[in-house]
Amino acid sequence: MQDMSKEKKTQNINETEEINNPQPTEEVQNPTSETETALEQESTETDTLSAEVASLAEKVEQLTKEKLLLMADFDNYRKRTIKEKADLIKSGGEECLKNLLPIIDDFERSLQAINTATNVDALVEGVNLIYNKFKGYLAQNGVKEIETADAPFDTEYHEAVTTFPVEDPDKKGKVIDCVQKGYTMNDKVIRYSKVVVGE
Repeated sequence: MQDMSKEKKTQNINETEEINNPQPTEEVQNPTSETETALEQESTETDTLSAEVASLAEKVEQLTKEKLLLMADFDNYRKRTIKEKADLIKSGGEECLKNLLPIIDDFERSLQAINTATNVDALVEGVNLIYNKFKGYLAQNGVKEIETADAPFDTEYHEAVTTFPVEDPDKKGKVIDCVQKGYTMNDKVIRYSKVVVGE
């Protein structure tokens, strides 16, 4: 029992010492102040991010509108150029045909003169004038006749409709007759000459 009372006394002494000499502990800061500061920082960051998101959303909306306007402008441009191209194709030959009208007028006058003409030579001369006028008009527009007389056969300009045996060796492989004249326009063949080739 004595042991027990000794233990009790020792325990009481230890408790008294702890009360009289408290052990140093970490200082406890005010947890409410830290939380408020953290919340304020988060709130500021959230406001900043919200402002950036709103700014970016405005930019996206503006760029989307600009894109739609550009697409609409391009679509209008495309439609306009298609229409202009179609109009050009329709009326492209207008000037060409308009310049042929005086030649048609000359032909009509010559047809009227045939019925009342007494001088055949004058009528032939008139038709030749019309023919030369027409050839001049073609030349003004870049149309030229492909020369075939004694020319070597050239598949770039000639189409052989047949061959004909010839005795002269100089005429072999050359055009000996033209069945239908060929023409070029600005150095591009628009109709091949149909020819007979010597063999």
